[in-house]
Amino acid sequence: MGKDRREIYMAKTAEVSLGSIESRPWSLATQMAMVVSASLFVAVCARVSVPLPFTPVPLSLSNFGVLLVGLTMGSRRGFAALALYLMEGASGLPVFSHPGLGGVAQLLGPTAGYLWAYPLVAFTAGWILERTDTDKERTDKTFARAAFAGVAAEILLFASGLTWLAVLTHSFATAFMFGLYWFFFAEIIKVLFAAALSVRFGRGFRAR
Repeated sequence: MGKDRREIYMAKTAEVSLGSIESRPWSLATQMAMVVSASLFVAVCARVSVPLPFTPVPLSLSNFGVLLVGLTMGSRRGFAALALYLMEGASGLPVFSHPGLGGVAQLLGPTAGYLWAYPLVAFTAGWILERTDTDKERTDKTFARAAFAGVAAEILLFASGLTWLAVLTHSFATAFMFGLYWFFFAEIIKVLFAAALSVRFGRGFRAR
């Protein structure tokens, strides 16, 4: 009986110790490395793009990268990573999707509305999930919340992107044709994949 109690006590002690390690904040250097790595991850996603002949907006994985960074790393680190990504692009680094002029010119082109929204999109996805992901045992609920956060962030993204396209084309109908209809189903898939991956890998990152 005494041995059983000692084993239970040791198991609880180990659980508490591991929990404190998992919740221990990252060091500043580690967080900076995470932010830089996340910005480069989005850059890699952006380079995976397919130009479409009927719209100036390419089909790319950049939106998926933005959602995954926000859902996985949380609101503040997500915002910082995407702000850094825009600075990298503005400085001339080849981080934006093709086709495009790159640099500051791309931040004023047809996709500028999407690009400028990226930091807020990542922040929104992370912020919503941080405030709704309270059930540590129910993975199904966490996935639904992550998907909801992703959809809300996508609404913000397309609101910004379509508004900018409407300014350039002087027509919301044309803006919707160029910037929404062709991408609708692809964005649903991106949201679902980003939500699934964030459930699998993100909780430990968001908790610190």
